[in-house]
Formats: sequence, structure tokens, C-alpha cells
Amino acid sequence: METVAIFVDVQNIYYTTRDKYRANFDYNQFWYIATEGKQIEQANAYAISSHDPKQRQFHHILRGIGFNVNLKPFIQRMDGSAKGDWDVGIALDVFEAAEKVDRVILLSGDGDFEILVQRIQEKFNTKVDVYGVPGLTAQSLIDASDRFIPIDENLLITRN
Repeated sequence: METVAIFVDVQNIYYTTRDKYRANFDYNQFWYIATEGKQIEQANAYAISSHDPKQRQFHHILRGIGFNVNLKPFIQRMDGSAKGDWDVGIALDVFEAAEKVDRVILLSGDGDFEILVQRIQEKFNTKVDVYGVPGLTAQSLIDASDRFIPIDENLLITRN
């Protein structure tokens, strides 16, 4: 049975699905599709902590599905800008997990992960699947991946 590690850039997935489809990503459907017939060694979701009850409920839902939820505080700078970025944390965790699994599944459209994908493929011979929103996923990340799975209507929560 193939071993996999899953890493979700929650903010990236939220904003790209919202911007393109005006919908939310269906984490339950994703889990069903991505984990079928596979041994999940690790599944991490990276999000921004919040006092908003809806956000906290969402984090509980992710945990219920099977994700370890990693939270980072949202930082509001004095100049009005904000920071709430998990890229380095995701990259470190992916790199550490990559030599222990057959496949990494990365949910993000962020082109900054291209070099990470290339490095784990070269160093550990680990396959990398990228789930991202077409048109909002960096082409360099798509090209670097072994398999690109477009996030489309099949992975969205439809509103009636």
C-alpha cells in the first residue's frame, strides 16, 4: 500500500477557490478521494488562528476529518500590513516527511513551493501530487509536480 503525507496551505486553498468559484473547498470529498487505498502517514493543515467561532469550528472539522491543524497567529503590523504566512513551516514539514513516504500531496497554488517539490523528488525520489485551482496555481508548481489535480466543481461545497 502506498504511503502518503498530506499538506494543506489552508489560506491559499480558501482564497483561490473563493476567487475562482465563489465556493468553499470540500475537505471531506478531498479526503475520500486522496486517501482511498493509501496509508496516511501524516496529514497537516496550516491555518491562521482566530477567535472567530466559525473559524474555530472549521479547525475542529479539519481535525475530525483526520488533519493535524497547525495554527499561527495573524500579525497586524504597525504600518497596517499583515502577516500570516505558513510557507516556511510547510516547507520544513514536507521536507522532513518526504523521505518517509512514497508520495507527498500538497494543496497549494503557491509557486514558492516549486523548489521544494523539485528538491524532494531529486533527494528522496518521492512523488508529488499538487492540488490547485486552475488559472490560480503557479505554472512552475504544476510543471514541477508529478501529477497536478485541478480543484474543480468535484472538490467544492455547492450551495443550494
